[in-house]
Amino acid sequence: MTVEHVLPALTLAPIDVDDAELLHAWWSEPVTAHESGHWPRPLSAIRERIESDIEDSDQDGFLILASDETPVGAAFLTDQNMSDGAAAVRLLVDPDHRGRGYRQAALHALTDLAFGELPLHRLEALPHTDNALALGVLARAGFTHEGVRRAACLHRGRRYDLAMLSLLRPEWEAQDRPRSWEL
Repeated sequence: MTVEHVLPALTLAPIDVDDAELLHAWWSEPVTAHESGHWPRPLSAIRERIESDIEDSDQDGFLILASDETPVGAAFLTDQNMSDGAAAVRLLVDPDHRGRGYRQAALHALTDLAFGELPLHRLEALPHTDNALALGVLARAGFTHEGVRRAACLHRGRRYDLAMLSLLRPEWEAQDRPRSWEL
């Protein structure tokens, strides 16, 4: 008999310019900066990026809200190409809310949006090869390891390999789990 981990209830809400300070704080945290491969940017640059992304049809950003409406992270569909039916996924979780299942629940919600509401066929993710947490979350969500982009990321003077993972629409359709809109 297997025991399934119950994932937390959450909602994805579109990111707005008013969320810039929150995102700035999360991205500035050292572990997050390392895992995401991004250096902290000025708050004004994050505001400008959010404004640009709102106007850009190939980027969608969402706050991850816990059941009590507390923001616990952010989820992104980036590099959307509707002609090819492809996009990339990225997750960011508040350091104070890590280890509670929000990454997994948010990834399920994001894949459900991509395949259940949008005409996407392929999602991909590119975490560092040494980011065991991200690799585990992606594997549990059904993503397949396709390869490695060697020395593809420079962070704090060191080169990192990026794992290439993907999930295709038929693989998502075959998953035996409730969809986000059923929860």
